[in-house]
Amino acid sequence: MFTLSQLRNCIEEGLSPLTCEFTLCRDASLTLKVYDAETGRVDLVVTGISTNRLQTPQEVAKMVEELRYELQSNNVGKLTLDDFASTTTQ
Repeated sequence: MFTLSQLRNCIEEGLSPLTCEFTLCRDASLTLKVYDAETGRVDLVVTGISTNRLQTPQEVAKMVEELRYELQSNNVGKLTLDDFASTTTQ
């Protein structure tokens, strides 16, 4: 069984270098905000994470993989200003 601190640590390590902010809700669920600390850009917000369902390292690892997939999916097809500048100077 994971403590809340251990759970947070595992998620933060799995999503590094992005920053994670956790909020413990009244129903003992977590809200997770994942963002870039340098720019402040929020990449993902997940509500209703049941801490009761994350009891084993395998369950936590599976959730981290799902979060990484969501983050990757959110960034597909996005151009940064650097990308735009390199295409216009050619």
